[in-house]
Amino acid sequence: MASVPSSSQAVRQRPQPGPSGHQPDVMLDAQRPGPPAAQAHSSPPPEGSGRRTQRERSAALQESEEAATGEEDAWDLDMLCGLKMRLKRRRVSPVLPEHHEAFKRLLGDLVVKIFLAWDKNLRVSDKYLLAMVIVYFSRAGLPSGQYQRIHFFIALYLANDMEEDDEGPKQDILWLLYGNDRSQRLLFHQQRVQFAQSMGWKAWVSREECEEIQAFDPELPVWKRDRSLLAV
Repeated sequence: MASVPSSSQAVRQRPQPGPSGHQPDVMLDAQRPGPPAAQAHSSPPPEGSGRRTQRERSAALQESEEAATGEEDAWDLDMLCGLKMRLKRRRVSPVLPEHHEAFKRLLGDLVVKIFLAWDKNLRVSDKYLLAMVIVYFSRAGLPSGQYQRIHFFIALYLANDMEEDDEGPKQDILWLLYGNDRSQRLLFHQQRVQFAQSMGWKAWVSREECEEIQAFDPELPVWKRDRSLLAV
């Protein structure tokens, strides 16, 4: 992971065009004192929370949409007893190897490296939120070579928007990228809406799918970013 530059060395890079075609200035000063770090919390929300009911509704909606679009299902043998056989439907992930490659390529971006190094408490970039970035890449439908730094942070923002009850982590992303530049923040939100539209507004991702993403390349260092392993 890249070392954090000194306080006199603010990283300024211009990302590639986002979904809207604009090129917002990215400004990230690794030594700029950020918002107070919150206590680490578990990645998945509690089973009994209201968000769980929302996810169940979203999952049911997604299932019906997949059926309407003719998405293929796979079937596994669940039980064989005498002449009776029972089949169990298995979801086929639409995530392709090129989506993983696009994600790995962006992990090598200097600003992304500094950002991940800054988030030591994994408030905005634990392994499940990062796995959702890959899922969103697959849903957005862009050619893998077109995904740039801005898409990484938009997808990460959307993942936090979906999974985190706290508004703070999402604001951390914008603050570290743009500081108090209101025009760049506004442009980011415009691109975020366009990206969500390209996904068909399907932002919910199951824990099972996140674990499938991580199992594709289990040795990738970012999959060690587990909040449950942080020292209390």
